[in-house]
Amino acid sequence: MGEYYVYVGLAGDTDPGRFVSSGMYRCRNGEGKWEAIGQNIGSRPQVRAILTDPGRPGRVTIGLQDGVWRSDDHGDSWRRLAAPAPGFAVWSLYRHPRDPDTIFSGYEPCAIVRSADNGSTWDELPVEVTFPDITMSPEPMPKRVLGIAADPANPDEIYACLEVGGLIRSLDAGRTWTSVIDGLYVNEGPVDLHSVVISPIRPGAITVATRIGVFRSLDRGGHWRNLAVPPLRPQGSYCRALAYAPGEPNTLYLGAGNDFDGDRGALFVSDDDAISWRILDLGAPLKTTVFAVAVDPARPDHVVCTSKIGQIFSSTDRGKHWRMNALPAGVGHVFALAVG
Repeated sequence: MGEYYVYVGLAGDTDPGRFVSSGMYRCRNGEGKWEAIGQNIGSRPQVRAILTDPGRPGRVTIGLQDGVWRSDDHGDSWRRLAAPAPGFAVWSLYRHPRDPDTIFSGYEPCAIVRSADNGSTWDELPVEVTFPDITMSPEPMPKRVLGIAADPANPDEIYACLEVGGLIRSLDAGRTWTSVIDGLYVNEGPVDLHSVVISPIRPGAITVATRIGVFRSLDRGGHWRNLAVPPLRPQGSYCRALAYAPGEPNTLYLGAGNDFDGDRGALFVSDDDAISWRILDLGAPLKTTVFAVAVDPARPDHVVCTSKIGQIFSSTDRGKHWRMNALPAGVGHVFALAVG
């Protein structure tokens, strides 16, 4: 099916005092030498979101601290798109499952912009919601849109997960929004969300990854239950990334670890849509949390994951066998990953 690339982006949290890296790398066919391509983007690009386009090989869209950028030649050259600049950063990019020309971008502070013409023009959606009180007092916590997902069976139903702010939902194609994870909390763990996915075959079945585990709603966010991920620390695994396997709607990958800055990571997989989980043997120990998981939409057997420090693992047989191709020495703080 021709050549493809694995892309990784370097960044960090926007909180004052946090370590922030910058740059972007690519690797042809997931093996061999990593090429630095961040110097072609701008001044110290912090790449927190990467979106490839299965319908247009070579097209890559990325989210930076100053907006949304695009390359049509696998990252050799870049141009800035007309999306508005965020207050702090672009954290997520998502292509609608039923309309490939519709792209969403999630910002910090909380905002969602949408393009209906594959990036030519953009509109900001009217996201006006009340966030869980535990995330607002005594001091407001960051509100970063780390993930966006639309229900394949009901394309007007759109969800966005926030770090730190719970899950918000629109049932009318983005015209109005509500918070669907609220209530009484003694800490912000249950509303510190990092990823959201929707079942390819079960309408309204929403799964979210949080600081303390993975949870699912079967009624569009009305009620939730714990999916019992094996704990990598007493309060529950720090869960960062979720991805369904294309063509296998009951196979769900989960990147996790023992903390944001932890020293232990794991790539979990469930073959029964989160009834049970097992840790995949990647052939080498994960020294930090698995921060991103990507499945090539054009080659669904190809699965890639990365630790925060740049241990890039790839499989060409849906996770049966793995090889590691680490980033160059001294390069790390990976916040974004994509294949295509």
